[in-house]
Amino acid sequence: MKEPIRNPAQIELDRPADHFHEAFLLGNGSLGAALYGRPETEWFDLNHDTLWSGGPATETSGRTDDAARSQALQELRAAIAEGDHEAADAVARELQAPGWTESYQPVGRLAWRWRRRGDAGQGYRRVLDLSRARAEVHSGGESMFSFVSHPDRVLVVQTSQSDDAPPPDFVTPHVAASVNVEQLDTVTWLTAVGRAPAHVIPEYERDEHPILYDAEPPAADGTVAAGMGWALVAAVQRTAGGVRLLAAVHTGFRGWNQRPSADLATLCAVARSRVAASLACETAELVARHEDDYHALFDRVRLDLTPSGDRAAVEAQRYFDFGRYLLVSSSRPGTQAANLQGIWNTDVRPGWCSEYTTNINAEMNYWGAEVAGLPELHEPLFDLVSELTDSGRSTARSLYEAHGATTHHNTDLWRFTAPVNGDPQWANWQMGLAWMSAHLGTSLDFKWSEEFARESVLPICREVAAFVLDQLVEDGGTLLVSPSSSPEHQFRDAGGVRGAVTAGATIDQEIAREVLVRLVWLAKRLDESDALSARAAATLERLRMPSIDEHGRLREWDAPLRPVEPGHRHLSHLYGAFPGTRITSTAAPGEFQAVGRALAHRLENGSGYTGWSQAWVLCLAARLHDRTLAAASIDVLIHQLSSPSLLDLHPHADRPGGVIFQIDGNLGAVAGIAELLLQSHDGAISLLPTLPTMWSAGSVRGLRARGGHVIDIVWRDGRPRSALIHSTEPGDVVVELEEGGSPRIVDSGGCSIEATRLPEAAIGRSRWQWATSPDGVSVVDFPG
Repeated sequence: MKEPIRNPAQIELDRPADHFHEAFLLGNGSLGAALYGRPETEWFDLNHDTLWSGGPATETSGRTDDAARSQALQELRAAIAEGDHEAADAVARELQAPGWTESYQPVGRLAWRWRRRGDAGQGYRRVLDLSRARAEVHSGGESMFSFVSHPDRVLVVQTSQSDDAPPPDFVTPHVAASVNVEQLDTVTWLTAVGRAPAHVIPEYERDEHPILYDAEPPAADGTVAAGMGWALVAAVQRTAGGVRLLAAVHTGFRGWNQRPSADLATLCAVARSRVAASLACETAELVARHEDDYHALFDRVRLDLTPSGDRAAVEAQRYFDFGRYLLVSSSRPGTQAANLQGIWNTDVRPGWCSEYTTNINAEMNYWGAEVAGLPELHEPLFDLVSELTDSGRSTARSLYEAHGATTHHNTDLWRFTAPVNGDPQWANWQMGLAWMSAHLGTSLDFKWSEEFARESVLPICREVAAFVLDQLVEDGGTLLVSPSSSPEHQFRDAGGVRGAVTAGATIDQEIAREVLVRLVWLAKRLDESDALSARAAATLERLRMPSIDEHGRLREWDAPLRPVEPGHRHLSHLYGAFPGTRITSTAAPGEFQAVGRALAHRLENGSGYTGWSQAWVLCLAARLHDRTLAAASIDVLIHQLSSPSLLDLHPHADRPGGVIFQIDGNLGAVAGIAELLLQSHDGAISLLPTLPTMWSAGSVRGLRARGGHVIDIVWRDGRPRSALIHSTEPGDVVVELEEGGSPRIVDSGGCSIEATRLPEAAIGRSRWQWATSPDGVSVVDFPG
């Protein structure tokens, strides 16, 4: 008998989580909670987005003084020019800082016995309801639901039991923390305060004392140089429907360049006030505010693949919605940007510091924000870019004698921008800020705002472009980025020597072009052209672009360099196809084919074995119109690279189960799945460009396209039946469709709109252009 397809809006499991990566995650952008679904005593592993080790950076330059660094840079570029890659890697280390980024920290674990003892397995199930952003546990006839409220800034836990519940226990890994429990009237209060470590050595480094706490008391103003304070306040109260627990966390973070507070009494008072305010409200009122706030974001897009009747399609729908749920839960205006694990972490020394890795992971977290209708959730990344621009000026100047600003491979809450102490193949990559800045331009592509463009985007573009221009060196009449590397990958030269640092790695050339094109375009549109934008325009004419090898594959480096790992997890050389938009089937057909061959070669040799890498494969498959690869990629993500709770996994031998949760695969897949249904990067709105075969029927509402359009699509038998296009700006609409008949287009009142067929389109596709109607609504019907 065929098993029925479960509700795609829910993740339902029949056993509690054994490990963190199997937990259900709740969050409001700042406060995060991981729930294990335990049938008697539930665990709530708590985090706050601003609780990090360390303090404002005091050292972002290299190991040597200015004169020595200048000499090192000259030696580095000379070694690169001479093809002495062994020497280049050795000199690159001289530019590295003596230390590393700091680490994202856990608050600790609340353990609360919410259910009477009994048969733990009787009727057990746990559910994460994506439509309501809440977790539920059902066991032995009793139930508990939990959510983290953004409006009220508290964790809310409500049980159905009628007996009094004991106070929660709290355990924190931070030394010298204090915990106090008291009964005041009908409320049991738990208060915990402590300090984060002053410094944490990354978990990949060996050190005799990897975690250091500062015992020095705060200054008169309550601040400290490092080791911010934190406070947790929880309250347990009987309600008409059972018993509930409310909890809030507050930290001493005051800004990336400000000494944090360790005034524990004041921090505790802030957290307690939030809980007290929520105690004055009925649970139903807290639920209503939470769900109204959540629905205003999550409900903007609605993907329905259930009409296909295919289990794999419904699983893809759930995975798409889960990714959107995680972005809403981990990134809100005013919060920190989502890090490697969003806002969830249980370790004082988390994997890779749980920081911001700028060579793919930080950016991937936000690939889907615009197209999936969540543009305001992009803002924390914009804030990160802005602050890194401020922090990164001194690094550009001191390490590269360059104008503008830069950020290397790793950064953190304190906006560390120097190359960390590590292997040059990852540590010395200096194009992180340039890549992240592209997201500001993408935001303008989706919705133009002159104020945002003039006040925020253009100043950052100028800083980034100034740095990029100063990285370019002459090579045979063309310009190459030097030094340059392809993130985390090494090459072999003609003599078999392994190296990482060279000139003109494909990704760096692509990003350099993207930065300069954006500056020229933006300066012209805003009538702000100047000497810098003129220099950028002239430079573009000489910038060398990637070549194609003898096998028809896009190169990662110029010949004669060859990859050490043909199946490397990074797909950096394919940047121009995704997330970039330069390489398309219509604009660059030869390179488009070369991207497809390069991706196939990577996959044949084992790439895509991490969740985030596979999400990049999915996005590339969407752009390459490879529906078979796209379907296979989604299947791998869900069934091989996800935990039972659908959390994205990365291999890590030292972690339970040999894996570690990384959120980038979940969030990157949002973009990949959306782009199977809608693309808008090649001068046209492309409807259903890469629809997987098993998604035979369905609908999607609310996807956003570049140019200020919101799109609804309905399809049957694998072909579009209708589309509704809401245009926020007057002008022309260009839509690309699968070849086959002429669409009928009307306005919202049913009056026909004349459309013209355009000659430029990919093979098997057609393009149609028409003027937007006065009300901005175009209804498109398809023959057949």
